[in-house]
Amino acid sequence: MSMHATARRLGDGLRHEVLVNGRHVVITDEPVRLGGTDSGPAPHELLPAALASCIATMIALYAANRGWDLGDVPVAVHYDNEATPRRFDVEIRLPAGLSDDQVTRLRRVADTCPVRRALEAGFTFDERIVIAAEPAARDVAA
Repeated sequence: MSMHATARRLGDGLRHEVLVNGRHVVITDEPVRLGGTDSGPAPHELLPAALASCIATMIALYAANRGWDLGDVPVAVHYDNEATPRRFDVEIRLPAGLSDDQVTRLRRVADTCPVRRALEAGFTFDERIVIAAEPAARDVAA
């Protein structure tokens, strides 16, 4: 399955509207210290957000399919974008009372999150720049 996102600048600042798969809109911006208005997360802030929400969703789906009532399972992700290699610290807060087997299964489920697998596998980039065509000359009536 492939996915698609298109970013378009809003106004003359650093705020962008990102259309995701033609169905959802995410607003990104930069902090004020970088010239933005901080009206949305910066693009690189979406990376830990995607990982945290992916892990939380996988755990919720797995638990629901087994009839396990886990309640709220917070997943915190800290992303160190200055480390080499880049580093994610993930903390999953499971409720008390789970068996060792349940905890082991939920750890495996977290490890299979599609965002995590993509990050671990690495990426290749095919990038091209397309120059917009000149607007057609308008007929000028004399």
